[in-house]
Amino acid sequence: MGTRTAIRLIRKGKTVEVDGFAPTDTLLDHLRITEGAVGTKEGCCEGDCGACTIALGRLRDGRLVYEPVNACITLLGMADGAEIVTVEDIGHPDDPHPIQECMARHHASQCGFCTPGIVMALFCLFHERKAPGTRAVVNEWLAGNLCRCTGYRPIVDAAIDALSRPRDDAFSEKRTKAESLLQSFDDAVDLVIELESRFFAAPSSIDALAKLYGDHPDATLVAGATDVGLWITKALKDMPKVIWLGRVAGLDRIEQTATSFLIGAACTYSDAEDIMASIDPDLAEIWRRIGSKQVRASGTIGGNIANGSPIGDTPPPLIALGAKLELRRGEAVRAIPLEEFFLEYGRQDIEPGEFVSGILLPKPAPDRVFRCHKISKRFDQDISSVLGAFSFTLRDGVLSDPILAYGGMAGTPKRARKTEAALDGVPADDAERLQAALRCLEEDFRPLDDHRASAEYRLDVAKALLGKALAEIGGVTTDKTRLRGFREAEPVDG
Repeated sequence: MGTRTAIRLIRKGKTVEVDGFAPTDTLLDHLRITEGAVGTKEGCCEGDCGACTIALGRLRDGRLVYEPVNACITLLGMADGAEIVTVEDIGHPDDPHPIQECMARHHASQCGFCTPGIVMALFCLFHERKAPGTRAVVNEWLAGNLCRCTGYRPIVDAAIDALSRPRDDAFSEKRTKAESLLQSFDDAVDLVIELESRFFAAPSSIDALAKLYGDHPDATLVAGATDVGLWITKALKDMPKVIWLGRVAGLDRIEQTATSFLIGAACTYSDAEDIMASIDPDLAEIWRRIGSKQVRASGTIGGNIANGSPIGDTPPPLIALGAKLELRRGEAVRAIPLEEFFLEYGRQDIEPGEFVSGILLPKPAPDRVFRCHKISKRFDQDISSVLGAFSFTLRDGVLSDPILAYGGMAGTPKRARKTEAALDGVPADDAERLQAALRCLEEDFRPLDDHRASAEYRLDVAKALLGKALAEIGGVTTDKTRLRGFREAEPVDG
């Protein structure tokens, strides 16, 4: 079907084609340097502060959805097939957007540096019609936007005010036209942009991806770039060959049977939110605390697994739920238990030219109980110090077939095998044997000291999280083991 040699996107209501760019050029640099759209700011350049937030509009089930994105770590080529909206596009002093008008009226902008990113995050919330304009929802949507002047109360007040009004603006009026343009971009051909000996490629099918990666096993696979983006902006890594997975048909699939879910490797955290919430409330909370709205809109489950981080948030709960990993190389496909993918720090069970294609996640049986908890320095948008995920079969008050998976306790996500053996067959109310089993964690793990936590702290937390789960399973009411209501409390300004 041929190959396309330029990305296509919507900018200010018009179709724009861009070619001849380097594979690691970022969307932020394109906006600020090439376009001169300097309203979007460069802050941390690692996707944490939100000053560079823009909106990317894409079709989701045929409907235009605006998602907040950190432009600093989003590659320019990843904007293919989307509408780009920046703070300059949504209003001007004589005709501000409702979000902008409320921000001004509530004195919510102080130094102004972070304001454009805040406005754009709220612009996406403004267009998320299902989301109520409550303080808790606004706080969640702003978790990825740092206000260095600590003016959060007027910002949240402004957002609640704007969201209480009819959610219509110029973009609502132009939605049908934008959807039609985006639909026309879906050409199902491979995208390859070459610059001397470098290329940015975006195959359109999984077969094309398998062939391209087989021919270029030294290429860097990029899905959401929430990790790879930092290799570029912080590590200054040279990546002459980049293969973006965002156009591979079916790689973002979610399929459901009576007993399992099949989740494509390029499925974003946001796409999987409803599934995870349906499995267990603890998993829903873990999912909500993976990065920010910006990170969850771009980052993928397959990417979080494939990079092999010992503190990735998704592997421990997926391991505890019995997930298997699907890998493909050329025409060959294999599946392995997820925990077997992680061999040692920085090394995974994956061959050159092989890639993660999907995750098979069994639905928990009715007699299976699950608990999962994350401990981090900041509650929102922070990397785990320790994450524990636990599942058991509970029959007649007796625990069996335990799976205890931890992140942050070793060089890889790891199961606590000796502790599992000690808990198998133990009555859930046998306090003495449960305490004895907790001490086995000292044999399962020898955690490291680092800037996030000491080894002693990690071991104490690992015991406490498992002890908390066992107490709840044994019948202790959750109002004695859970903090509730603090997220909805009135924020303290300054």
